[in-house]
Amino acid sequence: MIIGLHDADMEHLNKRRHKKVFPNYALMKISAYHKALGDTVEWWNSYKEYDKVYSSKIFDFTPENPLLPSDTVKGGTGYGLFTDLPKEIDDMFPDYSIYPDCDYAIGYITRGCPNNCRWCVVPHKEGAIRPYRIWEQLVRPDSNKLVLMDNNILACDYGIEQLKSLIDSGYQIDLNQGMDARLVNDSIAAILANLKWIKYIRFSCDTIPQIEAIHNAAALLEKYGVKPYRLFIYLLVTENLENAECRVEQLKKLKGVTIYAQAERNERLGIKPNKLQLEFAQRYIYSGSYRRKSWSEYARDKGFI
Repeated sequence: MIIGLHDADMEHLNKRRHKKVFPNYALMKISAYHKALGDTVEWWNSYKEYDKVYSSKIFDFTPENPLLPSDTVKGGTGYGLFTDLPKEIDDMFPDYSIYPDCDYAIGYITRGCPNNCRWCVVPHKEGAIRPYRIWEQLVRPDSNKLVLMDNNILACDYGIEQLKSLIDSGYQIDLNQGMDARLVNDSIAAILANLKWIKYIRFSCDTIPQIEAIHNAAALLEKYGVKPYRLFIYLLVTENLENAECRVEQLKKLKGVTIYAQAERNERLGIKPNKLQLEFAQRYIYSGSYRRKSWSEYARDKGFI
């Protein structure tokens, strides 16, 4: 069989000239599965015919490709589909050869999340948090880097024990979804401080009550030698920009902290960001202007208020 793979997000982002595209975990497993069967696997081309085409779409803002065959097997939250890969495919080790620029391993130690945040699809898609893999099943023989995509690894004792066992393993890690600072206590701070991080230790700050938790986590981490400049904070930007501004101003008290804002977008719930939300996230925060002035000052200088 000849198999065609379609990464909808990569296609969309490449058109917008994004330099880095995060590899699609499901497509790598699908590729590995079909190659193990002796099938030919390649990136889908609209000018060719295939025995089977798979398309994965993670983001709901990514447009659908109208040229895909009508019988394309589609998956991913971008399509509004919460289906799991069949076990025989999910158990495959990912085929990293289809993303040759990826020099790190990716995967999950836990799946699911116990929280039910309005803006998050994970509880609807994956359910309650549960063990999924041991880290030794995820790492690559040709890399000492491991990027974990767990949504709330600190909410699970199993996840914490897996992190602890990564200490002194020789692997550098990243938790790219942002941890819940409310779950950081002294013992967890010690674990995080002793891990080798690819770059940042990431947390999320989506609501004002999380500010205190992040400051507490930062203080505990600093006790073990981790300075605030090593922290990276995801910041959700809703229509309430005063709320977002408050969080930014409080987070700035952590000297050197990096903030990355994401304007709330949830097509499933009919939520789309307005122009000011996009200005806040894409220009005010991304440009680093937040380090020099408040949002109110920035908006006044730009003539928004």
